Amino acid sequence: MSEKIDSPLKLHNFLPYRLSVLSNRVSQAIADKYNQRFDLSLPEWRIMAVLGEFPDISAGEVAEKTAMDKVAVSRAVSKLLDKGNIERHFAEDDKRRSVLALSETGISIYNEIVPIAVGYEDLILDHLSDDERVLLRNLFDRLDQIQLQI
Repeated sequence: MSEKIDSPLKLHNFLPYRLSVLSNRVSQAIADKYNQRFDLSLPEWRIMAVLGEFPDISAGEVAEKTAMDKVAVSRAVSKLLDKGNIERHFAEDDKRRSVLALSETGISIYNEIVPIAVGYEDLILDHLSDDERVLLRNLFDRLDQIQLQI
């Protein structure tokens, strides 16, 4: 029988662990809906979500905005290109730079998934008061700034 380790780490109170678990639970709940309907993985949807808001950016910029590994972004981009959900073309301001954008099919899928995602956000936020929502957003903004400095 293994001996219990006396550790100052208590996962039920450890912020990175709790954020990760919550993120995984929420992301998986949403992913189950769009995976069944649109055959999209979580990384594929994240890329489409970014391109829906920021069209004509490079795969590297997508990786930065999603905080995803470049290899994972590359694989997901390849799948999305194969499925016809995104397009690759050259940037208008620099014909040497390749950028990505949603295709017409991708835009249609994006427009169907966004209400599902926003609905899940509403379900979560409905459990918070208006003041708590503002506080939560402010706290995320502050934590995000700290993370950039690590």
